[in-house]
Amino acid sequence: MRPPRLILLRGLHLLSFDISGYRWYTRLVALACYALLLMPGFLQVAYCYFFSSQVRRSIVYGDQPRNRLDLYLPTNTNGPKPVVVFVTGGAWIIGYKAWGSLLGLQLAERDIIVACVDYRNFPQGTISDMVKDVSQGISFVCNLIDRFGGDPNRIYLMGQSAGAHISACVLLEQAIKESRGESTTWSVSQIKAYFGLSGGYNLFNLVDHFHNRGLYRSIFLSIMEGEESFEQFSPEVRIKDPRNRETASFLPPIKLFHGTSDYSIPSDASINLVEALKGVGAEAEVILYEGKSHTDLFLQDPLRGGKDDLFDHVVSVIHAGDEEALAKDASAPPRKRLVLEILLRLARHISPF
Repeated sequence: MRPPRLILLRGLHLLSFDISGYRWYTRLVALACYALLLMPGFLQVAYCYFFSSQVRRSIVYGDQPRNRLDLYLPTNTNGPKPVVVFVTGGAWIIGYKAWGSLLGLQLAERDIIVACVDYRNFPQGTISDMVKDVSQGISFVCNLIDRFGGDPNRIYLMGQSAGAHISACVLLEQAIKESRGESTTWSVSQIKAYFGLSGGYNLFNLVDHFHNRGLYRSIFLSIMEGEESFEQFSPEVRIKDPRNRETASFLPPIKLFHGTSDYSIPSDASINLVEALKGVGAEAEVILYEGKSHTDLFLQDPLRGGKDDLFDHVVSVIHAGDEEALAKDASAPPRKRLVLEILLRLARHISPF
């Protein structure tokens, strides 16, 4: 996984965008403490990431330095497997494909292939670069996943936080292109469902919120290529454009998940996107988790082990119609606890997210 030193250097570089970047310092310290508390779990996941034969790391999908993806393969190789393409979060700044390793390993235990797509972060790239990279990664999976035992007609797209925003932008852009008859390298029809976890989908509503949270306006505008690009990269806004009225029929079912105590990206972000999608005839729903924070759903809960409603919901959608897989899911052993409860509670308390 990416050394913490590189994350620290990236954060210090970002301070140059705003002389009042003290909040970045405090958040970097909080991030370091947060990671330290969860380190027992991270070390176990890291061991599997580097040494498990089920993980194929850094498969090249494009010609940019960050155009790499990791594959998590089930031990059972019988028959083509459903595939999840996962796009990690990281505030568009510290995202990395290995951040999805716990999800990848746990879904692989349920006979699902996971492709964690890396992409250029800011300042190496801006939002259009990120969207381009992720689209290219999805194209790789759609066209070549059969070589790794995946079913190219059972692909699911999933993103978390900033990754949910980027992947939603990619999905909508692809649907718009197909609705207009433009040539594409992959088809939205191959995506059976979209899962958005704790994402933000309207940049107009987020810019001030992020500024108050420490992701300063100057940085955010640089990432998003200026306020003039907000509409293009705001799925909630773009889907309402009359010019895109045919797009909804091309979209797969969209399922958004959000914690009601998420202060990094308020749950209204998911609620509003679902309302916008339903308003144009798309199939969409939002599932809210009472009292859950931005990191509970993706980190603390999976590290806690045992039953996880979000994980079970995602798996049930992927295995819908497959009675044998559903029966195996019902009898699957509970997931292993990776971090002591007291450490999880402390980490939640100091989380900078």
